[in-house]
Amino acid sequence: MLSFSITGIVILLVFAVILIPKILVIIDQYERGIVLTLGKYSHTLQPGLNILVPIVQRVIRTDIRIRTSDIPSQEVITKDNVPVGINAVVYFQVIKPEDAVLKIQDYSYAITQYAQTALRDVIGGVELDTLLGERQKLADEIKTIVDQETTTWGIDVTAIKIQDIEIPADMKRVMAKQAEAERERRATIIRSQGELSAADNLNKAMAMLSKSGAISIRTLQTIEATTANPSNTVIFALPIEVLEGFKKLAGKV
Repeated sequence: MLSFSITGIVILLVFAVILIPKILVIIDQYERGIVLTLGKYSHTLQPGLNILVPIVQRVIRTDIRIRTSDIPSQEVITKDNVPVGINAVVYFQVIKPEDAVLKIQDYSYAITQYAQTALRDVIGGVELDTLLGERQKLADEIKTIVDQETTTWGIDVTAIKIQDIEIPADMKRVMAKQAEAERERRATIIRSQGELSAADNLNKAMAMLSKSGAISIRTLQTIEATTANPSNTVIFALPIEVLEGFKKLAGKV
């Protein structure tokens, strides 16, 4: 009788060890539990301790944290027929766990494939200059396309980032020459603007000196400065006003 009781207790303990994990289910804060009763969806478990009916019910755990999925590097032909290599990353989050489990088999893989297709479509419709200058705008456009489809899966695409853009070597050389020519053009414009400003200032200074008669004083100062060293050869440049004065004087004589 005693051995029978011990055997019964052992059997009960074995069943308890097997059944308790199936009856008492702990859902973490970052998870949700999809409960299937006899294979049919019944409800979603919230974080904490939950009770299930063993054998009849089972739970599928779903992570609701933001996840990332890489879009592998691929070659895309832009609108102006330039082959570029692009890779990107998708950030997404499960917002409806029951839809993510019941409506699609592998939502992570599906999002990656759909984002890859959308990336090829969007990049193929723009030119290389647009791709390089409006990277974030194109990424947002890809996000909008992917988000419209994945909403029905219970997924929210939070962001898509274009990481690297690989350009052919010959195109890089052409772009470098173009950038160098642009820098030279800007430098020429700046130099010409400086010369124009200097000429304008000199013109104004000459007009003021001529009007006030100070140009003769400036000439004498220049002569005095150049004759400080006797070994220098000095060439005198007389103002036109002085020559005109000599001419009138000669005429009177």
